[in-house]
Amino acid sequence: MTSGNSEQEPVTFVDKRKIDPETGEVREGDAVPEPLAGTGTAPQPGSVDEGTGEIVVEAEDTEDPRDTQVAELTADLQRVSAEYANYRRRTDREKQTGAENAKASVVSQLLPVLDDLERARQHGDLETGPLKSVADKLAGVFSNIGLSTFGAEGDAFDPAIHEAVSHEGDGSNPVVGTLMRPGYKLGERVLRTAMVGVVDSASEGTATEESDAPASDEQ
Repeated sequence: MTSGNSEQEPVTFVDKRKIDPETGEVREGDAVPEPLAGTGTAPQPGSVDEGTGEIVVEAEDTEDPRDTQVAELTADLQRVSAEYANYRRRTDREKQTGAENAKASVVSQLLPVLDDLERARQHGDLETGPLKSVADKLAGVFSNIGLSTFGAEGDAFDPAIHEAVSHEGDGSNPVVGTLMRPGYKLGERVLRTAMVGVVDSASEGTATEESDAPASDEQ
């Protein structure tokens, strides 16, 4: 064997142990030191709190998007419900108004027939016979649907429901003096104004003086 072969190369090794066997301390760079209890360092999320032994869970600061979505859907549902309720009320009003207009239109076309029956009654043609029965039944039908007449002598003159064709006096206290054609109402709706002659009624003062005059003469 040569001298070269008799010489041995030095053997080296790397100590990868994380804890120093001589001191028992963790070697720097090999492990991350953990925060010690009582040092005031807050435990990291997901770590174990050495003081309580509980797992630290990170709190969420933002709202749950599902809650926001539920609130939006609830608001949309309330808005749609309100719109549908308004639609139902508007539809009901339009339906009722349409029915009332149709009924008023039909009754208005039959008013000339009522005028003819009234003239026949004034002439005594409806006292007996089959025509009287027809007139009475027709009057009952109109009464049941709310048709009524107005415009009697002595009523206060109202230009909204009376049509004056003549006027006597100065107009200080106008009343219906003569009824030429009755007016008709369907409920509170005026179908036709009453045609009247207007006169001035005696005032209360004049009526009192006239009633007191004979008494003073007798005294």
